[in-house]
Amino acid sequence: MKNLITLAAASALMLTGVSTAFAADDEPKFSIKPTGRMLLDGAVYMPDGDGFSDGVAMPDIRIGAKASYGKWAAKIDVGYSFNKLSMKDVYMQYNINDNMYLRAGYFVHQFGLQAATSSSMKPSMEAPITDTYFNATGRNIGVEYVYDKGSIFSSVSVFSDGEAMKKHANEFGKTSFGAMNRFVFRPWHGTGKVAQFGLSLWYQGARHVAVENDEGKSEASEGYFEYSATFPTRVCSVDMLGANISNARSVFKLSPEWLVAKDRLAFEGQYYYMNVNRKGMTHYQAQGVYGHLRGILIGKSYGYSHGDAGLATPGPKTLECVLGYNYTDATYADAGIYGGRTNDASITFNYYFNKYFLARLRYSYTNVSSSDAMYNRHVNTIQARLQVIF
Repeated sequence: MKNLITLAAASALMLTGVSTAFAADDEPKFSIKPTGRMLLDGAVYMPDGDGFSDGVAMPDIRIGAKASYGKWAAKIDVGYSFNKLSMKDVYMQYNINDNMYLRAGYFVHQFGLQAATSSSMKPSMEAPITDTYFNATGRNIGVEYVYDKGSIFSSVSVFSDGEAMKKHANEFGKTSFGAMNRFVFRPWHGTGKVAQFGLSLWYQGARHVAVENDEGKSEASEGYFEYSATFPTRVCSVDMLGANISNARSVFKLSPEWLVAKDRLAFEGQYYYMNVNRKGMTHYQAQGVYGHLRGILIGKSYGYSHGDAGLATPGPKTLECVLGYNYTDATYADAGIYGGRTNDASITFNYYFNKYFLARLRYSYTNVSSSDAMYNRHVNTIQARLQVIF
């Protein structure tokens, strides 16, 4: 850990120096800037025990860099969490013009409103359980085209499963490929007045692993998908939803979204539907919905972020309150799969000191039932977070 922090600090100093050194070059200029984040969480659980224990954690530490040269840009991010290093965003981007770009690499592709914010900038502190279970904003290797102009935001991606970042293709036997899109219509998208409605679609072939057949040769296994979610806290990791779907052919996901804002009040949310087509077996269905009622208690009206098609991060010295509710139904008895059902209600207070520092306080009530991953139970959670991001 000490070595990682030393390396991060040295890298940041080096990158800052590089950025300055290239600033005097003739057009087009090459620039490179350090990026990073650090989260410090504390949590209290009621009742505790059987997986829950009051404590503190640093669930996300990252260091990286962004580079640009003319119409070209790139980003690389390395994360450290619970004694594990992992790659985060790693991509190249070509800005066709002010309204269009192509991006290729390993990153979160546009699918629904949750794609508009990074994992540490969710207004309710943690991502909705449905979004996590559907793996709707997980990273995948692929190519994405984005169009962003006026009342229209649209994206189209082709990708391979995110596991391709961790394994060679021959370890799968057959690689899982897919395509997704996000389309948003936003007749009003200015400071203090926002109205937008969108739809995202996702289609992906089944995942596989390489197995040895009776002749001792390697081949692809039957298709499968695995979906899971833990209770919405990072200080402890306790499973609550889970489904292993065998004999899978493909998965289809659909997610309508909405966002309306007036001055210092906003309401946003998504509905999710998923269907897994199976070979010779009953298909599997899951669905869920979340909604956030957001209000600025101290500060100015909500702004809008064009490139993300979502609300902009509130300005310095802003106090925000977020009321959230999420329902997820991952159990489909017709297929004999009991992924679980959960309700999660929360209230979160966010204080934005400036564009780099943020403090959060969240209370949530979460229950789960009809789940093979966890017995019927509930937990009340109080969490606090200090974070820095640049």
